[in-house]
Formats: sequence, structure tokens, C-alpha cells
Amino acid sequence: MSICKPYLEGLNDKQTEAVLKTNGPLLILAGAGSGKTRVITHRIVHLIHIGIAPHNILAVTFTNKAAKEMRERVESLVHHFPPSNRAVIDSLPTVTTFHSLGVRLLREFHEYLNLPRHFTIYDRSDSLRTIKTAIEQANYSPKEFEPRKILGKISRAKGDAQTVSSYKASASTFPDQVTATVWEKYEAILKTEHALDFDDLLAKTLTLLQSQTTVREILQKRYLYIHIDEYQDTNAVQFAMAKILCGAEQNICVVGDIDQNIYSWRGADIKNVLQFEREFPTAATILLEENYRSTKTIISASNEIIEKNKNRIPKAVFTSNHQGEKISLYVAMTGNDEAEYIATTAKALITTGRKPSDIAVLYRTNFQSRALEEAFLNFSVPYQLLGTKFYERKEVKDVLSYLRLALNPGSMADLVRVINEPARGIGKVTMLKIVEGKRAELKGAVLEKVGRFDQIMQDIADEARTKPLAETLKFIIKRTGIETELKKNGTEDDLSRLENLQELVTLARRYDEMNPEEAIELLLETAALQSDQDELKDKEEQDATRLMTIHASKGLEFPVVFICGLEEGLFPHERLDDTSIDHEEERRLFYVALTRASEKVYLTYAHLRTIYGSQRVNLPSSFLNDINTKHIENTNPGEFGTDSGYETTIFLD
Repeated sequence: MSICKPYLEGLNDKQTEAVLKTNGPLLILAGAGSGKTRVITHRIVHLIHIGIAPHNILAVTFTNKAAKEMRERVESLVHHFPPSNRAVIDSLPTVTTFHSLGVRLLREFHEYLNLPRHFTIYDRSDSLRTIKTAIEQANYSPKEFEPRKILGKISRAKGDAQTVSSYKASASTFPDQVTATVWEKYEAILKTEHALDFDDLLAKTLTLLQSQTTVREILQKRYLYIHIDEYQDTNAVQFAMAKILCGAEQNICVVGDIDQNIYSWRGADIKNVLQFEREFPTAATILLEENYRSTKTIISASNEIIEKNKNRIPKAVFTSNHQGEKISLYVAMTGNDEAEYIATTAKALITTGRKPSDIAVLYRTNFQSRALEEAFLNFSVPYQLLGTKFYERKEVKDVLSYLRLALNPGSMADLVRVINEPARGIGKVTMLKIVEGKRAELKGAVLEKVGRFDQIMQDIADEARTKPLAETLKFIIKRTGIETELKKNGTEDDLSRLENLQELVTLARRYDEMNPEEAIELLLETAALQSDQDELKDKEEQDATRLMTIHASKGLEFPVVFICGLEEGLFPHERLDDTSIDHEEERRLFYVALTRASEKVYLTYAHLRTIYGSQRVNLPSSFLNDINTKHIENTNPGEFGTDSGYETTIFLD
């Protein structure tokens, strides 16, 4: 295809076709490493060049990190290839995540749903605590009905676009009936506290779009061209939102890869890709099959893995990259042996010139990280474990609770969290009276203590509405007594907590030029919607090997990748609450893990592994048999070593 516009240079024929196909529904099936983000960003720039106002363009993805990178690439391209009509770049396209879009729309149109603008966003710990309260209010026992399971059922139902009334109407079993009753109580508590949970950010947005004609028409005129990245990860609510927003014109471009659908357990529906052409009969489909990331060896092995799946749209990923090294296989005797091999191999790679951050260690379940951390510490290999999020640290959550409570005095969850933090001598009985609205019963010294707390909150509210965000946070840390308390104790842990609060103030400075209340909203939204990958982004400057689950690695890439725990029952994973294994999803997960690597892959498994206190004898993962032995080299020393394959290392006693 001839190059007619400078911003098309460097795109292959299929990428160019996808960029230029601007009207009507478009499905782009993009293999791993095929440049899908490049296609979306260049397509947005092309729309701007043909006269579409940037504010009429919407792009939605799944992580803050991906949205930030896409936004920066669009801005860079627009500046590098400015359109002839400068007026069209007075605004910028909306590039965001589904949940951030939901927050934005719910704040803008909050009155239509009788929500306050400063509603509280519950994180998972808030939701679990509230579910426990709802179970008790429904006269059930949290010991008999596990709050996590109840919350999981409610979350899945919300993702499937069910309401509490529709769920209750279809509840045929006793556990489902209990869930429906608890859900009603849970919704009542959320309403009282002016709060939404994570799933509500989408479910309530869909309700807004479905029930309010005025809002729907405003947004359909605003977002004339819609792009959805990682479309295979959308659930029923996200699909319904997209279909409504694109309106009659149906200028919707979705980019996805069925082979990377790994989130069915949280509601992602593979049918959204498989049935796209049925939902949008005029849709065009374009396949992006050339991989620009990985070696031929890695691509061949990943193709051999994924072609075993039946529930997919066939595509043949290929690459013009060099052949590359073989995939190394190490067979350990124990899980600790496996972890030591990974740590020492990573150390050897670093010694020979690899940057620690070039290396990632991927595992199927979180418990596997313990042995890996121990080994990396023992062998002095710098590492970063993804999963401990900055905004979930206690001291950070305390300060953010003060901030939320200042703007939303009805948030009982925040009140309960901070009224006695640090200690003010306000006991549980007093706290219960406040929560139940019985302040009039408080007298004497107790009333004075509560009055002092009320004054603190009033001072914070005054500060929050008038001062830059960073100054407000510094005020909270001092006015509440948190700083004094941490300095008084002076332990290493307390000083570390104080440093975390100083870092929170530093992070807040990026919002100081904004209107104070808008800045607070944005900080609280960022904190509530932070993902593991956002934690990685915050610490990019740390040159360390990354340890993470395969799910957390989605969308990332590294020169060197270790994939450990390749044992039957572990990977493919046999869930504790369900003896069946979704082999197709597990195989997709292995495919995702393999295709994170650009240059080298190490596979490992252990004959013996201690799980939940019991030692288990393992068979190697069936996935290993799907890879042609010509792509594998064995790295076991002594009697385990062979270059002819890996079958000789499998013990069957």
C-alpha cells in the first residue's frame, strides 16, 4: 500500500489498512507484539488530520499505565505531525480506562442518579468490611457465609449487568438467595454512606446511559469515534456501555486477541470478540499477525501452545526477527531448588551485562513468590515484587480517609477508620452512637473529645477547598497528630511510615495547578483504581528484577522471562474451590507468559513442592509436551543434563 501521509510511515500494510478504516465498526484481531497500540494511536492522529475534533475521540483501555502511555504517544504524534488546521488540536482526545471513564461520567452527571459529586469509592477491603456488616444485618453469620465468596458473587453479577432485583428474581438456590438478601443490605449501606464500590463505577454508569435519554444523547454526540483496547477482556457491562456510546453511527474500533483472554474468572467474556460481527453486521475485520517483539523460537513455541485451543479465531503469528536462543528448561527437585536456580541464573545474567530490570519472573499463583523472594535475598539479587500497592499502606489510607471524610461527611467507613487514629480516647460505644446518629446522647468529657475531632475535620474541609492539594495533605498529617505520633515512637517502622506520607505529598504536587476539589477527586480516583502495573510505573527508576503473577504481566514485555511452577495442578491450575480446570484459559495464560519475552525464555518446574504445609509430588505440566523439543534445551547439570529433549528428566514413581 503506498504511503500517502507522513504519519503512516513505518506501518505495515495491515496496520495502515486499520488506521485508514475510520467509519463504521472495525474489529482488529492483533497477535501479541503486533503493534496494536501503535495502530490505535496512529488511527487517532489520522482522525485528527481528516478534521475530527480531538474531544470527539475516545480511547479506552484497562490499566492506568496503558492509558498514560497511549495518551503520551498520541500527544507526541500530534506534535510531530501537526494537522494543517491548528484549531483541531486545541483539545486532546479522551484516553482513559473503563473505570476512570465511569468515575468521570458519574461525577459529571451525578444528579441524575441522586449521587453527591464527592461520592466515596470503596476499595476491596472497604467492600469486604461492609459485606460482613450486611451479612450480620441480614441475620446470617459471617462464619457460615464467607464474606469473600458473597462479595465475589455480587461482583460477578454486577459485571454480568445484573441488578440486585434481577439477581433476586433468579436466585433458585439457598446460597444465591442469601447472596441476594445480603446484596440488598449492602446496597443500602453504600447508599447511606454515599459510596460506590469498584463494580458500581461501571454498573452505575451503564444504568445512567440506559435510563437517562438526555445524558445518552450528550455522550453519543461527544464521543463520535470510539476505540477499545484489550477488547477480549471486556465484560457484559463494558460491552453494553460501548454499544450505547457508539450510537447509530457505530464508529467503534475494537482491538483484541482471543488468545490473550485470561480474565474469565472476573467476568471477561470471550463472546464479545467471537460475536462482534453478529452485534455489528457491517463490521470489517483486520488481522495483525506480524510480531515485532519476540524471536522466531519464542513465536514458534507460543504458536504451538495456542493452536491446541479450539475456541478461537485462527491466526498465524509470524516474525521477521532473528531465530534467537532456544528455550531453557530446568527441572528442580524442590520448590526451593527451583527458586535458587532462578535467582542464581538471574545473577549470572546481570554479571554478564543484563540490567536487572530486563528480567521478569512470572508465576501462576501468589504463594510462589515467597520462595523466590527468599532466594533473591540470599543471593543478593535486586528485585521488586509487584502486589504491595503504595496507596494500600495503612498510613496512606488513613490520610486519604481524612481527605474523603472532609468532602463527604456521610462516609461512615472513613469516620470509623480515623476518628480514633491516632488515639483520642474515643471508645467503641461512643463510635457506635455516632454511627447510629445518637450524638445527642454524648455528654461530658466524651462530648468534648468528639467535638475536638469535629473541629479537626472542619479545619481540614476548609483547607481542602481553598489550598493546593499538597498543602492540604501536609496540613492533615500535622493537624490530626499523625506526624507527632510517628515521631514520638521513633521506631524504624514509624519513620518509614512518615517517609511514605512525605512521598504522598510529593505525588500530590503534580495536581497543585488544578482547582483544589478537582485535584482531590483525581488523587482519590488514582488511589482507588491503582493496579499492580501502576505500582511498577511508579518505581520504574528502580533497576530490579520484577517478580509478578502472569496476570499482572499482561501488556508488559521483557528481554528475559522465567516462567516457573510448570506442574500439573499448579499450571495448568486446579482451583481449590472447583476441581475442574479450564484448560483453554490456562493455555492462553501460558501463551501470554511466553509472549512477554523478546529474547530468552526459561521454563522451570519442581518434582516436589510444599503447598499449604504438605509436600506434593508433581508431574510436569502437560503444556510442556505441546512445545516441539527442537525449541528446548535442558539446563540441568550432571545426570539431568541432555540436549536431546526433556523427557529424560521426568520421574514417574
